[in-house]
Amino acid sequence: MSSSYSSYVAQRVQASERTAGVAAPPGVVYGLLADAVRWPLLLPGPVHVERMDFDGTQERLRLWDVDAAGERVRSFHMRRVLSPHARTVDFELEDTFRMGVPTTGRWTVDASDDTQSLLTLRQERTLEGLPGESSERSRREWDEETEAQLAQVKEIAERWKQLDQLLLSFEDSVHVAAPAELVYDFLYRIGDWPELVPHVDAARVVEDVPGVQLASVDGFVEPDGLSATTRTVRLCFPAAARIVYKELSSPELIAAHSGEWSLEPDEDGVRVVCAQQVLLREEAVGPVLGGGTELAEARRYVRDGLGRASVETLRLATWHALNSGVRRLR
Repeated sequence: MSSSYSSYVAQRVQASERTAGVAAPPGVVYGLLADAVRWPLLLPGPVHVERMDFDGTQERLRLWDVDAAGERVRSFHMRRVLSPHARTVDFELEDTFRMGVPTTGRWTVDASDDTQSLLTLRQERTLEGLPGESSERSRREWDEETEAQLAQVKEIAERWKQLDQLLLSFEDSVHVAAPAELVYDFLYRIGDWPELVPHVDAARVVEDVPGVQLASVDGFVEPDGLSATTRTVRLCFPAAARIVYKELSSPELIAAHSGEWSLEPDEDGVRVVCAQQVLLREEAVGPVLGGGTELAEARRYVRDGLGRASVETLRLATWHALNSGVRRLR
């Protein structure tokens, strides 16, 4: 192989390797990396992860994430090989806008001792198709993104002792004797909610890609009950009658909040479900709810507040489906 060709290949491929110490057992860190479906709740960037195929070792995923500014949603396909005994995760990540130009890499978790780990992320990517593909700026941005990924995994892994108490999942549902299409229409048209939902004062929706909504909503935010603006990414799947969402800004007590609206037709109509997942911000429990408040009480408070909002929206979706064409509900 000629030296000129080797130089060309080196210029077209970027490699990166970063390592971080993590104050958590190796099994905990590996488990976090392996459970990609929970990433949207545990890590800032991922919006939604769907497992398309899994045989116990190899899996195929579809991912959506949002950039640090919360302004651009990206979609990826990922293939992974999970090796729990070696505590490695090999991956090939392909941006849907750069098909055929994947990023490949490996996560490795090494044990420093029973309670300390060394986390390494190695990656290689082809520059072709990247904006400013060989620029130093592109290299810096990628390095910063890699460092951020390590820092995010480290932060959540080091909270492993409290994680079960900080996470909660719940759902609310109603049954509607009406076509699923009318219910879905109400849930999809969040831009119309100021005219339909009492706790929503204003809504602005950007949908540059069909089915991918960036929504800013003004109104009363549960569970705080205060007027605020929230920003949410919503992925709409009309064929599956699902809308998946993740909040980009949440009340002080909530570190992360994601959920899904889904419709399950039956012979009498449709069951409409709002499933939600929440990660509490432990350090905010005292300032928000008062000193001495236990996490169990904070969990009930958040569950009740978010449940009230979802039930109200579910009931209004029912009303809309049964009275299609009537607008104002206030």
